[in-house]
Amino acid sequence: MNRLFATALACGIALTLAGQAAAADPAKGKRVFNKCKACHSLKAGKKKIGPSLNGVFGRTSGTGKGFKYSKAMIKAAIVWDDKTMDAFITKPRKMIKRTRMAFPGIKKASDRANLIAYLKQATK
Repeated sequence: MNRLFATALACGIALTLAGQAAAADPAKGKRVFNKCKACHSLKAGKKKIGPSLNGVFGRTSGTGKGFKYSKAMIKAAIVWDDKTMDAFITKPRKMIKRTRMAFPGIKKASDRANLIAYLKQATK
């Protein structure tokens, strides 16, 4: 692949993600969160099977207080932002091998964008 094509492709992907984020609907994301709420809370310090997602954006994976994370999640040292969260919730076990999160992922890009918009709004 030549350099110009690779650059154009990367720009196109970035613009697509930016467009999805701009068009994301937190209200629809709240409905998508129904897939997550059995294991995750949005309340600070309230853990379930998984950690609280309150304040997750900007936090490094495996560092939320009051939850015992897998070694894989700690070792990954991912800083959660729109891009890393999107990649993770697409297929968690593909992004972080040996994570204890058994969730298979969310296939639709629009559902992921809506969920991320909701999480950002609900966990400020």
